[in-house]
Amino acid sequence: MIVEKNMDTRLNAARRERELAEARRTVADLLVIGLGATGAGAALDAASRGLSVVAIDAHDIAFGTSRWSSKLIHGGLRYLARGQVGVAWESAVERGRLLRRIAPHLVAAHPYLLPLTPAVSRAQEAAVLAGYRLGDALRAAAGTPRRLLPGPSRVPPGRALALAPALRGDGLRGALVSWDGRVVDDARLVLAIARTAAGHGARVLTRCRALAVSGDGAQVRDELTGEEFTLRARAVINATGVWAGTLVPSVRLRPSRGTHIVLRPGALGGQAVGLHVPIPGELNRFVVVLPQADGRTYAGLTDEPVDGPIPDVPEATEGDVAFLLDVLNSVLAEPIGREEVAGAFAGLRPLLDGAGRTADLSRRHAVLRSRDGVVTVVGGKLTTYRRMAEEAVDAACPHAGPSRTARLPLVGAGPVGPGLPRRLVRRYGAEAAAVHALMRDHPELAEPVALGITRAELVWAVRSEGALDVADLLDRRTRIGLVPEDRAAALPAAEAALAAAG
Repeated sequence: MIVEKNMDTRLNAARRERELAEARRTVADLLVIGLGATGAGAALDAASRGLSVVAIDAHDIAFGTSRWSSKLIHGGLRYLARGQVGVAWESAVERGRLLRRIAPHLVAAHPYLLPLTPAVSRAQEAAVLAGYRLGDALRAAAGTPRRLLPGPSRVPPGRALALAPALRGDGLRGALVSWDGRVVDDARLVLAIARTAAGHGARVLTRCRALAVSGDGAQVRDELTGEEFTLRARAVINATGVWAGTLVPSVRLRPSRGTHIVLRPGALGGQAVGLHVPIPGELNRFVVVLPQADGRTYAGLTDEPVDGPIPDVPEATEGDVAFLLDVLNSVLAEPIGREEVAGAFAGLRPLLDGAGRTADLSRRHAVLRSRDGVVTVVGGKLTTYRRMAEEAVDAACPHAGPSRTARLPLVGAGPVGPGLPRRLVRRYGAEAAAVHALMRDHPELAEPVALGITRAELVWAVRSEGALDVADLLDRRTRIGLVPEDRAAALPAAEAALAAAG
């Protein structure tokens, strides 16, 4: 069945109600369960091939692992160090596609310093620099121009301290500088994928929980009304990440918890570059420090195995927070205290089952088919979501045409007009003009809520980005909710935006 592309990318409560009713009456070519990066990517891949698609999630777009990433779109340097050349190559290729065409408004290059303290031996320095140069060779082979992703270098101590004044100068012999991709906001990247899928005709339905699945559909509960019903489809993809085994028991995973801390603005003196801080006793693991446009700084991450039931929202432990502070403080002139940690977040990696530490398990992905025909895609990482989605759709719908997503721009990736605030452009790309017009036409909406985010952005999220409640607005369409006091301050504005749009 070929679906006419309506190219209306707006998601909202009215569209959800209409398309849920339509989905219940029809048989889709493909049902995708899970609206993280891979599930949204599968919906886009299939819809852009001309298939009729229904994509559901028990909660919200980017509710699970995809919003808890390190915000890195990276070339797989760590995998090169372990001899996983295929994974590293795939990462480099997909990073280049995101930088150049798919989401240049959301993904950009960012510099990182690895301080050469006395704890970093000359041999380790040489090994890391060699790895950086291998990664740069992968960049070139993948066709990513150096103007988008500069090469590595070594800088003297004075330059290192100028770029990162918070570093301890005693014994510092310089720093290694590398460049990699970063995403402005991982949840917004997933949202752009899902909305682009909707623009190609996919029915993107949040608050629809799959209770049971088979190769020809799923028993589903509308979490807003409690009503249960069946969604029928000719093929089904299970893209629920760490929760995949709850729908398909034959899927075996070893989840691990990755924790980040959120430092208050000014905690590191306002530096703009990121840091790679070596973890003592580890050859190829680092704590990554990534400054944010809102003034906060993220530092992570841990890698701890998770046993027992998988929670909907994992919690960062005080042990994780203390570990990250200890590693970070090992290179700082003035140690950061616990009071500078404004918040923390943790995500669960859906690692394929294997022996050894979770930190050592491969980030390869797998596409599995159950006996009743359900295709499950697991493993992988944010950078390679598009490739994972393509392979899943190939497996579920072998007679569909070839994938088109390698060259398909996401919502917001078009040209941007002049005179728009840079912060809006970095978050909305080509749609920044529409958000800015809301402020111009309704001056009261230009009022900042928190971290520079305005009331207009909350209204836009309800009207066009599928936000249905306060948590959608504060925890995923924006990241205000990462810090409890910011969340509390923004709560009345979020409630007002929902009431106004309703």
